Amino acid sequence: MILNIHNLTKTYGAVRAVDDVSLSVGSGEFVAIQGPSGCGKSTLLLAAGGLLRPDTGNVIVDGQDLYTLSPDERARFRAEHIGFVYQQFHLVPYLSVLDNVLVPSLASSALRGRAVELVAQFGLADRAHHVPAQLSVGERQRCALARALLNRPKLLLADEPTGNLDRENGQVVLDCLREFAGNGGAVLLVTHDNNAIGVAHRWIRLRQGKVNT
Repeated sequence: MILNIHNLTKTYGAVRAVDDVSLSVGSGEFVAIQGPSGCGKSTLLLAAGGLLRPDTGNVIVDGQDLYTLSPDERARFRAEHIGFVYQQFHLVPYLSVLDNVLVPSLASSALRGRAVELVAQFGLADRAHHVPAQLSVGERQRCALARALLNRPKLLLADEPTGNLDRENGQVVLDCLREFAGNGGAVLLVTHDNNAIGVAHRWIRLRQGKVNT
């Protein structure tokens, strides 16, 4: 398994955002999580990516227990093994498309060739030197996808990546996630998009922090 989550719990005061959740995502698997707003989906995804320490439980990615690492070690591991895609893109506004794709390279020039290939793959070659404000919404999300794939991660975590997109651009994103899984990666997607359910290999429903079986 690429991702193993065991008995994960995260609370905010008296609120159990995630309540004793266990799940796994294997190589070549695309798993979608659905549930109402406030049910703990994004908290679970942040914990899965090493961005939010749980109160209890373990998160193991490609054999590594994330929360046994120091913050610096965890950041380095994330950069090398995990790609993130968000609804709001989180592009750096003053960087070009190409430089935004290169952000996870940790200032190394070794991945510039791969970044150029990804920019072309996502149909952004003629936009490579544009900043995000000059892009359409769909182009921004494609740029964010290219950035997530730069380091050839084992795991892609996607938080409502189609939420701001029209149906056509949303399908582009879902097709990309499916292709990533088809090439042996693991995808965990948080979504309200029913189209994603038809693309994912399986789906999990979360309600009040618990997996609804």
